[in-house]
Amino acid sequence: MSANLKILFALSLIHFTGDFYTAFISPLFPVFVDKLGLTLTQVGIIAGTMRLLAFIIQPTVGYLADRYQTRAFIFTGLSLTIVFIPLSGIAPNFWVLLMCVALGSVGSSMFHPSVTGMVPVYAGSKAGFSMSVFNTGGTLAFGLGPLFITWYVASFGLTAMPVTMIAGLLVLAFLLTVIPKPQSEGMKRSGFFGALKESLGSAWKVVALIWLVMFLRAVVGQSFLTFMPVLYVKEGFSVVAAGAIYALFIVSGTISGLLSGHISDRLGFRPVFLFSYLCMAPALWLLMQLNGNWVYFGAALAGGFVLAPLPLGVTMAQTLAPKGRSMVASLMMGFAYGLGGAITPIVGKLADTYTIRPVLTLIACVPLLALPIIALFPKTRSNG
Repeated sequence: MSANLKILFALSLIHFTGDFYTAFISPLFPVFVDKLGLTLTQVGIIAGTMRLLAFIIQPTVGYLADRYQTRAFIFTGLSLTIVFIPLSGIAPNFWVLLMCVALGSVGSSMFHPSVTGMVPVYAGSKAGFSMSVFNTGGTLAFGLGPLFITWYVASFGLTAMPVTMIAGLLVLAFLLTVIPKPQSEGMKRSGFFGALKESLGSAWKVVALIWLVMFLRAVVGQSFLTFMPVLYVKEGFSVVAAGAIYALFIVSGTISGLLSGHISDRLGFRPVFLFSYLCMAPALWLLMQLNGNWVYFGAALAGGFVLAPLPLGVTMAQTLAPKGRSMVASLMMGFAYGLGGAITPIVGKLADTYTIRPVLTLIACVPLLALPIIALFPKTRSNG
């Protein structure tokens, strides 16, 4: 069975567009700190709220998306993100900023499970690679978004951010003509926990292990992505330079994510997981030791290892539990990513107390905790 490239492109474009706007917030934290006088704890609260909403909303939307054949979750969610993230630029205080970011994050959490659940349907025999291509839409957006928005704000100011929603609304109009209805998973008679049980079946133990590994990755990744821009601006980099460091971290992960998906289709998931997590800790530690222009190299190296396993968690779980693709995707992306990112207020409080660099250096060791868990993974490859 061959892949439907047109639909896969459209699904990836949704992922790119939504994440492009979501990517505006973290690299602008130094600007919000300067304009609104935010503490690092407040920065952590905003970042944590973004992730926590993913944790709360994505499994629920994943369940509903598996029950109902509707595009409403996709397009309502994408609309919220396109509109409210740009409005954050005119927020007069912390609470309005938090509200704009929260509504934009709700939108992001709404479209992710549905579109991720649709990828295997149109992927043909290359589920691992197709998921990596889809994931590239998001990671590339998180790479280009910071470059664009830091340049844009430096040139036109925060108050000009609402103008950026025009491009997103044009893309939204195009996608309305292309995206088909999601296919039903046949779980309309199941309640939430019944659908969860049916989705996971006998694979629930392995899926729980995958989730734990992805949760640890989320703690590390979200901590670095939230506080790296603030750290480097404090240490003398410009906002645009800090945005470039952030973008390199993400773009490197875009490339490594494609590579990891391709290799996992041939060697299986476990070897790629082991290699990524084994190299993740030393790469992050090295980043924290570098200064000057070497930071750019360190960010690219660290980002490559941190983001390489991102598509693998979803694809492996969907391979082991194929009956509820949207539900499983929401567990790996929303539940793991959201709960892991919700740790950022604690990280922010620690950074207020001990400064950012030593706290991130400690967090760099967290991936090592995942290695004995990955060793328990079964030997499996994507379907096809």
